[in-house]
Amino acid sequence: MNKEELKKIKEKALEEHIPIIMDDTLEVIEKYLKDNKPKKMLEIGTAVGYSAICFTEFLSEEGIIDTIEREHARVIEAKENIKKAEVEGKINIYEGDAVEILPTLEGKYDAIFIDAAKGKYPFFLKEALRMLSDDGIIFADNILYKGYVLSDYNKHKQRTAVRNLREYIKETTEDERLDTKILEVGDGLAITKYAGNKI
Repeated sequence: MNKEELKKIKEKALEEHIPIIMDDTLEVIEKYLKDNKPKKMLEIGTAVGYSAICFTEFLSEEGIIDTIEREHARVIEAKENIKKAEVEGKINIYEGDAVEILPTLEGKYDAIFIDAAKGKYPFFLKEALRMLSDDGIIFADNILYKGYVLSDYNKHKQRTAVRNLREYIKETTEDERLDTKILEVGDGLAITKYAGNKI
């Protein structure tokens, strides 16, 4: 990986106010990936490819990341960034709406990172659980959404997103098959594994 290029990609994204993974959130995820070296990882929400590029460093030797992005301009920029960072062989981009693409994917993933439309998180969870390997792990970013999720926030503008993020938390914490931790890093990170597997 070309770390110098990665730094430039990050700086450009921040300058242009493109939402990318926050440093403290990335640190937590990288620690898990480092310990588990996933062979196959799924990312829902590529943006400009920054997080996927970061994750490639912690894949197993033959590891691959499948990532989904619906905005064409972002896909083009992500492909350019992936090339600049010299990790093309490790990242595969699906262009389109994750709601349509996820049900078409087969196979199992060792790690799944959810960072796309907040109002769709319960759907993403359902699909992620379908494809999660037995000892796999799901990371859901922005789960506390500016603190709205844990407050009595009920304004119209973000109501659907907040309601669905609350539903995601409810499902992952009340399902006996699952163990979930909610961390107050970045904008909130939910980490879910099947019960019996240490988080």
